[in-house]
Amino acid sequence: MLIIVYSETNQSNILANLGKPEYSYYFVLKEFRPVLERLGHVIEVTRPEEEVDQLYADCLGRGEDCVFLSFSPPHRTDAHYACPTIPVFAWEFSTIPTESWQGEPRHDWRVVLGATGMAITHSSFTVHAVREVMGADFPIVAIAAPVWDRFYARGAVLAQRPTVDHMRLQLRGLLIDSRTVDLRPYGPPAHQAGTALVFDAPAQDCELLLDGVVYTSVFNPYDGRKNWKDMISAFCATFRDVPDATLVLKLTHHDVTAALNDMLHHVYKNQSYRCRIVLIHGYLADADYERLVEATRYVVNCSYGEGQCLPLMEFMSCGRPAIAPVNTAMADYIDHDNAFVVECTEELTAWPHDPRAAFRTLRYVTDWDSLCSAYRASYDVAKNDPERYRRMSAHAVRSLETFCSQANAEQRLRVFFEQVLERRRNAQQP
Repeated sequence: MLIIVYSETNQSNILANLGKPEYSYYFVLKEFRPVLERLGHVIEVTRPEEEVDQLYADCLGRGEDCVFLSFSPPHRTDAHYACPTIPVFAWEFSTIPTESWQGEPRHDWRVVLGATGMAITHSSFTVHAVREVMGADFPIVAIAAPVWDRFYARGAVLAQRPTVDHMRLQLRGLLIDSRTVDLRPYGPPAHQAGTALVFDAPAQDCELLLDGVVYTSVFNPYDGRKNWKDMISAFCATFRDVPDATLVLKLTHHDVTAALNDMLHHVYKNQSYRCRIVLIHGYLADADYERLVEATRYVVNCSYGEGQCLPLMEFMSCGRPAIAPVNTAMADYIDHDNAFVVECTEELTAWPHDPRAAFRTLRYVTDWDSLCSAYRASYDVAKNDPERYRRMSAHAVRSLETFCSQANAEQRLRVFFEQVLERRRNAQQP
């Protein structure tokens, strides 16, 4: 079988697109590719309108099965190809778009999904949202990006190392530490003083020393779902008098200047505190990324919803328990045995690509007091209950193996492809 794959973001433009809408589909495709290569011959295209149907015609000529996986949301997926087309997408809102705007019918996802007749997504939450609209028997399957094997292997190595009180990381980029940065330039205009940092200066080599109880979150600061303001404010309030609690925020975007000004304003507003906030924007080599994972005791997520959340999955696959809500895709792998669960409530919102900002769906708002409670409880376990921490760590590894291992993805993809091709053959029979 020939498996054609496509993502708008690819190896040639990832640096320029980092943090832009749909950029993460490139990383999802990369995680799926080794599994897809076990199921067939994989060809990645960059000009699908020119390449897909030609490749499909070649397959027909030699009697070979062929499918096209478009790693794109439905409104950015073309459905006119002769080749069987399967959109592969993430979604984290209670309803899928069922209206169009700006003269583009594809904004109504029913149009695209009805034309493709099938889809792959990454959570049971999204499967339910699609079938609510497309019907209970619509061919859609939940298959998470299979990150577990790679990160479990890293975690197994880390688990063999003795616990250390200090961890040094080397990075190339920008490192901002609340203990050393002058926050006065980021206060209210009437109270600003000192000299602001230069965020667009050439990248520099930096060293970061981590100790104590380290909490880490990896995210795009411009992603409106991530709710980093609550993450910071709850951390500062909870650990106001706790000097060995550190929150590391690893930022993923090609240009974080505007975001850093906003984030440092919030770090300023939450003074005074003895805990530590560290912002990292830059490149971490694999060895230093592993050191960050090793230094981390908990991975943190307090977003309004997730299509799957690769960083959360990666850290948990390494055996790091979470602080996170049980909603959207996270409901498939977060529970009270591998995380300190943060409560949330529903709130009306708009589909993120709807320029009308019309309230048509729900997101899930973190309860701030519950987030503070999760921080407190997790710190107590890290300091005083090593056996419970070990149980949570082991359960995190097992839960993520079930959710996002290559073996799970391969089995589900194999069954789905067989069903897709069987339906195709039956439809073509007279």
